[in-house]
Amino acid sequence: MNHSTSIAEKKDFLKWFLKNHRFHKRECVWLLNYFISDNHVMENLHFVEHAEYCPKAIILSTVCSNEVPFRFLKENIVTSDVEKSFHDIRLNPDEKVYIQLNFKYAYQHTQYRLILDDNPYLPESLQPNKQFAFWTDFIVDEAIISFKQQQLLKRIDEALDTNDKETFLALTKELKKF
Repeated sequence: MNHSTSIAEKKDFLKWFLKNHRFHKRECVWLLNYFISDNHVMENLHFVEHAEYCPKAIILSTVCSNEVPFRFLKENIVTSDVEKSFHDIRLNPDEKVYIQLNFKYAYQHTQYRLILDDNPYLPESLQPNKQFAFWTDFIVDEAIISFKQQQLLKRIDEALDTNDKETFLALTKELKKF
């Protein structure tokens, strides 16, 4: 992800998508065909995950998805009217539109993964790199703590074996800090 998808790639994907998927609302087909026919609009079209965070977004679902069939979001306006979204996009062709497609096995489709862009409006807590970094740091910290505890326990055992009361007390005090 996080790449620039060409207009041709987007068009090819949408043509493939229209051939292979059906929508709850037939107007969705008309809307996607409009996108294919207008290069300027297509240039400002971006396929993303979690489009609900974008300032102007369309969420489309196929009949094989349990998600909402259609949503158009623009600032504080939310509508399920495909025609209203069409008119807004047609009247504002310079505005970026972020599209989320919900269909069965979406992430197994190579064509879909190729045209998918990073969502620039995704909250930091939902960004995959941030999530992975958080969990990586957490796991590493836990491993370090566990290793230090094991080393302390080993040294405590050695102090007990040698009847070194002073070292034993110092190490148990250190262990209690964990």
